[in-house]
Amino acid sequence: MTQLFRDTYGRALCSQGSVVCIGAFDGLHLGHRALVGHAVARARALGLPAVALSFEPLPREFFAKGQLPPRLMLPRAKAEGLLALGCETVGLLRFDGAMTAMPAEDFVHRVLRDRLSVREVWVGPGFRFGHARGGDLALLQAMGRDLGFTAQAIAPVMLDDERVSSTRIRTALTAGDFTQAARLLGRPYAIGGHVVRGKQLGRTLGFPTANLRFRGKTPALRGIYATWVHGIADTPWPSVSSFGTRPTVDGVEPLLEAHLFDFAGDLYGRRIEVEFVAHLRDEEKFPDLPTLVAQMQRDDAQARAILHQHEPQRASA
Repeated sequence: MTQLFRDTYGRALCSQGSVVCIGAFDGLHLGHRALVGHAVARARALGLPAVALSFEPLPREFFAKGQLPPRLMLPRAKAEGLLALGCETVGLLRFDGAMTAMPAEDFVHRVLRDRLSVREVWVGPGFRFGHARGGDLALLQAMGRDLGFTAQAIAPVMLDDERVSSTRIRTALTAGDFTQAARLLGRPYAIGGHVVRGKQLGRTLGFPTANLRFRGKTPALRGIYATWVHGIADTPWPSVSSFGTRPTVDGVEPLLEAHLFDFAGDLYGRRIEVEFVAHLRDEEKFPDLPTLVAQMQRDDAQARAILHQHEPQRASA
């Protein structure tokens, strides 16, 4: 049975014990997968549930002043990905004022001991936690000796002699280097979600779109892209996608709009994944709708040509 929880207080979730891994897990890249995979393997060996602990919002989002820093995936996708990697329980703990004020020792007692009856804790290199980042691996190990659990860090996952990190992936995406992003992720970069209704302006312009919201987060991408859409048919569907705030039509909230080539059908409510292949151009504001439509036609042709030479890949976590 899978479980998702948000609170540090509450009933015991793993009364027989657990193996816990802790991290931000934004993107679920190769380093995250190594950490989660190791914890899951240890849990299986001990006959215990595997638990992944993360935080929402991410600490760097909570402490941001003004514009939120970009992130790679939404909370729901992160939870679904952790469950798919073999975790039975996922904690997306509320990172708020109370969490920032919580001493590291209290976090160990309330969450790791009381809620999860932890037997082993696994973290990444340089892990810190608790008020003023006062907790580290050494503290976990010292408290574990008294409370009956062990704590260890896995070695960093390296690629091209540099540690795999979410920062490297965000940098690659900003540069339009989707090949490098895929190498760091272990899969093509994609954003998934349920199709929502928009203003339907694209339909009136001859370019109907399937729309995905990024729900209050700042995306790591912005612009026009050649894309594959997964979840429509047995094979990925070629498309051109806009990810941004739609300045020509006074948009505000970041919206991912995928125009599926030669597609007719109702996708509202369907869950899809949009795999990014190539950056075509930056988002820009046009003087009028006819100028916008002319550019969309050029984007359409360019994306078709790129995708004709590109083999679709499996984009899911």
